[in-house]
Amino acid sequence: MFFTRSNLLVCKGLLRREERPPRNDGELMMPIDYQQIYIRIKEIGAGARERRKTLDERRTRARELMSVYSSELDLLRSKVDTAKLADANIRCALPINEPLASSHPAPVAASDVTLIAADGSQINPDRHAAIQFCVVNVGAIQMRMNSGETSGIYTETELLYGDDLLPNGYPMSEGLVALRRDLKERAVVEKLSKDIAGSVVTFTDGPVELWGAKGEDAKSYEDVVQQYLGVLSRLQGRGVITAGYVDKPSADLVMRLLELASADGEQIKKLREFHPLRGVSDRWLYGERDNPLLPPGHRSAVFGIQSNSEKKYTGVLSLHFFYLNVGTDGHPWPVRVEIPKWVVDDKSKLDLLHGVLVEQCRMMGSKPYPYLLHRAHETAVVKNEEKQQIENMLAMELRRQDEDIDVGSHKSSAKGLKGRKKR
Repeated sequence: MFFTRSNLLVCKGLLRREERPPRNDGELMMPIDYQQIYIRIKEIGAGARERRKTLDERRTRARELMSVYSSELDLLRSKVDTAKLADANIRCALPINEPLASSHPAPVAASDVTLIAADGSQINPDRHAAIQFCVVNVGAIQMRMNSGETSGIYTETELLYGDDLLPNGYPMSEGLVALRRDLKERAVVEKLSKDIAGSVVTFTDGPVELWGAKGEDAKSYEDVVQQYLGVLSRLQGRGVITAGYVDKPSADLVMRLLELASADGEQIKKLREFHPLRGVSDRWLYGERDNPLLPPGHRSAVFGIQSNSEKKYTGVLSLHFFYLNVGTDGHPWPVRVEIPKWVVDDKSKLDLLHGVLVEQCRMMGSKPYPYLLHRAHETAVVKNEEKQQIENMLAMELRRQDEDIDVGSHKSSAKGLKGRKKR
């Protein structure tokens, strides 16, 4: 249960906060004011019926728009072009050559194909720690389908210290560490795919697109993007299929396209305030439990990604996506799969990727997710005890070399005091 009996008493006003006995260390037993929480929860519950009514109306409207504009691809592209003039940063789906409501069954995955999946994790720099360092760890699994061969397991670990943590003279942020991790994931995939005969399908967890960085990280972000584009170009040059698998996607790119389709001239001018389908998600559209647009194993139309990143990902590297229902009857589970244009342009590559992902997800049973990505994640994850071991090893070597070592912050020391609870 969410509330204990004493918490409920507080929530109902039967026990005042100041009447609760303090702990021996001076802390109150309940640092959260559950009375305020309870009042807010009741307010949220009171609005549930009205929210549901509004959401149902918007979902009905979304279905109508999908039906009306499904084959109006030229009109939709024109709408997107007009929207870009009003807001250069507009982000939405861009129709290519398949109707919006189209659905494509999974082809049988080819037997002669090599799969490579990579995932990464990191230890971010901690300014409260005695030693400043960073670790980026990538795990990859390589498997040749239906060969009977043992899967290959690979790890690449990078330790950053000293000036490594000051790219372009500024302290490395967690966002920049994540960018380096994403670059390293794709670079490991590219390296492992060399000299492999036959078809190669590679995928990583998350989008193909690298997210931007602001302020002090902007220059470092550009450097990472250029390296990343080089990796993608080498994959394309060898005909390697590559994709990004986005589980439980939250970007409602198709919904935004439908909003643009319904907008008039004045509404186009104020796009940032125009959200008539707010709350309706792409996941609901393609995976509604009772009436999903995509049956199990089917993919949606392929869309381009309209965003300001199109200036970086150009030509055969331009970014596209489709939705894929990896669930089962009565339990749909739509995911977003991002791919570069060279995969879109080759129907055999697109079909091979589609079939492979469906087969991989079925291997995980009732919680569909690509099996090799699951294994890659298990290989890549860095546990807290491993972080401590790396820190101890680094400290021992620095002391052996008579290098000064700082001390941890008082804040971090206080968190470790006996009797204190984590917050």
